[in-house]
Amino acid sequence: MDEVNATAVQDDLTGRYLTFDIEDTIYSLPLTSVIEIIGIQHITHIPNVPHYIKGIINLRGKIVPISDVRLKFGLDERPYDDKTCIVIVLINDMNVGVIVDRVAEVVSLERSNMAPPPLSDKRLGDSYLDSISTLSEKVIMNIDVVKFFQADMAELLAPEE
Repeated sequence: MDEVNATAVQDDLTGRYLTFDIEDTIYSLPLTSVIEIIGIQHITHIPNVPHYIKGIINLRGKIVPISDVRLKFGLDERPYDDKTCIVIVLINDMNVGVIVDRVAEVVSLERSNMAPPPLSDKRLGDSYLDSISTLSEKVIMNIDVVKFFQADMAELLAPEE
């Protein structure tokens, strides 16, 4: 794809978000960062990483680290089912996967309907929030993908001491 077409595609995705559920809360990721959605598959465990980093997968020849959003937010682990999936996102030229309970839909969110996240308990993931939106009486927590993965990627990519 040439640069002009890539810019046009990027512009079409701006303001659009992939929503997903974790328990009874709706979260979103900017569609500009989402590469694909795949089903749960075999995840190879990596020793000595935080408990919410489930491991890595081989996705068409690329090694992709996988995090479980529930665990990162301090929620209880639950068995994966047929609605559980992995959302592959692109962060700083690296594919990373997040396990979510259920992907809901793609929505368009207006900046005018976004508010800064309130200051509260950081264990619940508020430090990873970009903003909070409302859409048809629903509250949507918009995740800042760079902040969400920043510490994890530094740990995974840190040189051995």
